[in-house]
Amino acid sequence: MSEQGTTTGVADDARAARAEEEDGGRPTIVMVHGAFADGSSWSPVIQRLQDAGHRVVAVANPLRGLAADAAHVRSVLDTIAGPVVLVGHSYGGAVITEAGAAAPGVKALVYIAAFMPDAGEVLGELAAKYPGSALEGALAPAPDGSGGLDLYLRTDSFRAVVAADVPESTTRLLAAVQRPLAVSAFTDRASAAAWRTVPSWSLVATEDRGIVPELQRFQAQRAGSRTVEVPSSHLPLYSRPEAVASLVQAAARSITA
Repeated sequence: MSEQGTTTGVADDARAARAEEEDGGRPTIVMVHGAFADGSSWSPVIQRLQDAGHRVVAVANPLRGLAADAAHVRSVLDTIAGPVVLVGHSYGGAVITEAGAAAPGVKALVYIAAFMPDAGEVLGELAAKYPGSALEGALAPAPDGSGGLDLYLRTDSFRAVVAADVPESTTRLLAAVQRPLAVSAFTDRASAAAWRTVPSWSLVATEDRGIVPELQRFQAQRAGSRTVEVPSSHLPLYSRPEAVASLVQAAARSITA
């Protein structure tokens, strides 16, 4: 087969797959991880959603700053036909807030222990709105190789700050494989807020020492989110995956109802 024929066949298969997804009527669930993580951080939740028959895409969030990360997520959304439930954890919540505002296919937003900035807000300032977070004191800067700075979570603080209710063996692994976050993520100014026009759901982690529960509640109330509170650290993806999956499914049902 010629290269052109192969390319045409792949394109035809992709179009057929997209048409099948649209005919099924179920939204695609697109998940955006937070800082210091990768797409595999959603694994306990993805397993439950897939077992329930959902199509799930876990985006590789670049963690290079809010504008760049939102642009990348939008590029992924542009490839997905049909309605989308856009889900963000932690810093990923800020990314979906900006990315979802320019993506007409996004019909529901789900925030999991997340930032939910309004247009014009800066995450560093938003994080300081309520006292009690242990995040800043746990951050360790490191050169990014191009003259700037990246941030990591100190391994000796990782479990206490973000994963106190997650098995220690799991937190050791998560701390070891963490990915760096560009410092600019905390200084970039949000340019849009999808939750102003798109229905949203929020999970408040009541034992969170990273993004304090008071801030999570304030943001959810401001956005008019359908909200559940769960006794969890900053990582309900691991400590309460059933609750996370249930909230995502509730958002998905709202689209197909």
